[in-house]
Amino acid sequence: MLSSKTKHYLHCLLFLSVIIFFEIFTGGIRSFSSGVFIPPSELNPWIQYGVLGTTILYILRFLTFLPLPQVLFNCVGLTLYNAFPEKVVLKGSPLLAPFICIRIVTRGDFPQLVKNNVSRNMNKCLDAGLENFLIEVVTDKSIGLDHHRRIREVVVPPDYRTKSGALFKARALQYCLEDKVNIFSDTDWIVHLDEETLLTENSVRGILNFVMDGKHHFGQGLITYANEEVVNWITTLADSFRVTDDMGKLKLQFLMFHKPLFSWKGSYVVTQLAAEKDVSFDNGIDGSIAEDCFFAMRAFSKGYSFNYIEGEMWEKSPFTFWDFIQQRKRWIQGIVLVVHSKAIPIRYKILLGLSCYSWLTLPLSVSNLVIAGKFPIPCPPFIDFVCAFIGAVNIYMFIFGVIKSFTVYRFGLLRLTLCIIGAIVVIPFNLVIETIAVLWGIFGKKHKFYVVNKTNGPAVTVTV
Repeated sequence: MLSSKTKHYLHCLLFLSVIIFFEIFTGGIRSFSSGVFIPPSELNPWIQYGVLGTTILYILRFLTFLPLPQVLFNCVGLTLYNAFPEKVVLKGSPLLAPFICIRIVTRGDFPQLVKNNVSRNMNKCLDAGLENFLIEVVTDKSIGLDHHRRIREVVVPPDYRTKSGALFKARALQYCLEDKVNIFSDTDWIVHLDEETLLTENSVRGILNFVMDGKHHFGQGLITYANEEVVNWITTLADSFRVTDDMGKLKLQFLMFHKPLFSWKGSYVVTQLAAEKDVSFDNGIDGSIAEDCFFAMRAFSKGYSFNYIEGEMWEKSPFTFWDFIQQRKRWIQGIVLVVHSKAIPIRYKILLGLSCYSWLTLPLSVSNLVIAGKFPIPCPPFIDFVCAFIGAVNIYMFIFGVIKSFTVYRFGLLRLTLCIIGAIVVIPFNLVIETIAVLWGIFGKKHKFYVVNKTNGPAVTVTV
């Protein structure tokens, strides 16, 4: 059995090999190949395409540089930190840990799912040795949880209104912070989960280490999507990108900078209650679509610190393509509202803004795949090298996400290889889906909150 460090070194070698191969194949490294996308050196685009046409072609080419900051963060994070950490080891006794509330927010549309996951998560907490904890389910509709000393059900009244008019999940989270509802002290910790999120023993140990350390106010860790039964292979393979993003960009920004430079996810969020109350979720309607992103950037602007939590949690990818598109559409609309919000100073949103606009301009960047071949333009070698580097890193993120999600011990070498090939094949599908989501997000109705279906029942869309 390979050691953790050996696996990491092999991953780094594979990563470097993918980059070099892609650089050579696309002509990013011109000394090795004439390159399939390199235009003839004698081409004068200003004569060939005119001033307007050439200007447009160069703008399209330079749009591909917008994701460079997050690509660099992913590259450094994946190589600097061990990508195959050992089992999380407790650094102290769970009996000495501060009190932890595991808070699950739901609309109450899938009560059986919530009941099952509450039971599973409680067992994982007990198996990991956690003693001082309570599982709190915050719901718009009562789901009839069994009475238990470690379970609390909080039903948000239909007439409850926040001061700023926050809606959807942000409204429910803010309700929990009201003095008449909150039963926890400022030194207690909240673990925020979505209704489908499952704890693992490693994640519980990681959370215990984080809260017992007490140096940072907020934390987050890795979520994977290919555990147990895979409902939709295409969306699960597409989400392998997100797995790598957690281990690259997210890990680097929290371990090295302790700041949410690119924001964070809405689940597997660990907060100290006093800090959460100070930041609050009462951020108006613009802070209600991507409430997680708005919260992170407000906390960043207030000077709070963040850290990465070892140990993964489990979720499921959307079961249908429709849910996949709707999920991405809500994300892009919510992040745009955060980037454009006057409540958060621009200096805290620079990297998030670049990431957001690299997503918004994805249809134009994707068009380069066709336009670069039909209308070639001469570029300095450095430009071609960087463009190829960005492409190589993004492709490897799908590959590595599969390696982390579908382990060789669980699937065998042959099936793992087929999954890696499948992830590469899924990339064009992912580009099409993301492009549709971006266009719909730009031109569609804003302030809608689509709840992704994690059962066989109908999904839910909440509008204003």
